[in-house]
Parts: sequence; structure tokens; C-alpha cells
Amino acid sequence: MDRRQKKTREAIFQAFRHLLNKKRYESITVQEIIDEANVGRSTFYAHFETKDALLQTMCSDMFHHIFAEKLTQEADHDYSGGSSDLELKLGHILYHLRENKEYIFLSGESGELFMGYFKGYLCELFSLYLGEFSADVPKDYLLHHLAGSFAETVKWWLHKENPETPEETAAYFMEVCAKKR
Repeated sequence: MDRRQKKTREAIFQAFRHLLNKKRYESITVQEIIDEANVGRSTFYAHFETKDALLQTMCSDMFHHIFAEKLTQEADHDYSGGSSDLELKLGHILYHLRENKEYIFLSGESGELFMGYFKGYLCELFSLYLGEFSADVPKDYLLHHLAGSFAETVKWWLHKENPETPEETAAYFMEVCAKKR
């Protein structure tokens, strides 16, 4: 993608985020996004087939870094210590979700779509670590249980007035999931 396309795409993202902060996803029209972003209809559709595709792309872009296979040291992330690889990744996810809190949609139709995409990424992540859990249940059940439980943990954590640190929250999740030690 060239610089002009990236700039246009970011304008559409910003317009969509702005509208999401003002009104419900269900009531936002493509025309409103176009007007807010100051782009033409054909330009919008050159980037996104639908409003749902726009939301999916926004989520995918956010999750691409959050769910990176290899974690890197970042200014506000300290990955030193004795935590498991999965616990570190869960803490990393929580840091980024907290940083992007205003863009995370947890209610209404957009919340259901966001959580659906999020759970899909979580299923991919947890599938890499299923062997570390001691539950005697079918693997697909365990996978969906872990993804759903962590998604609910995120909702609980983001709504708290004084939430625990990402590391503490990840440790809580791992403790409750009875991970083999």
C-alpha cells in the first residue's frame, strides 16, 4: 500500500472510531463514515466491501501486533521473570487492550463482532498451548472454554475502576485455569 492509500485508510479508521464514540454501531451508515472521513464512496469501497469489513480490518490490524508470535520488549512491558510464555502473552494482550480501550467495543452489535474476532485470535493462541493444561476434556471444548473465559476476563478487567496490572490479571487467569505446574 502506498502512502496515499495508507493515509486514506487511516482517515476512514479515524472517522469510524469517532462515530463509534458518538453512536451505536448499528446506526452508523457507510455514508456517515464517508462524510466524516471526507472521502468518496468509491474510495471507501476500494478499501472495504462493507462496514463489517471495516470493523474486521480494524480488529485485525490491532490484533496483528497484540498476538505477535514473538514478544519484544516495549517501554511499558516488562517480560522478565518466571512467568510462562502463555502468561507473558496474555499480559501483553492486556497491555495493548488497555492502551486501545477507547477503540474496543464491548457492547451492542459491534461488541459482539469485536468479541467474535477477538475469540478467534484467542483460539489460535490457546491452540499453541493446549498441551500445558491438565483438563481431561475434549481439546475443542478446552480451546473454546479458554478463549471465552479470557474474553470475559478482559471485559471484567476493562470495566474496573482500579484494575489490577496486566501481569496480575494474566496470573489470575492462569491460576483459575489450573495450568499444570
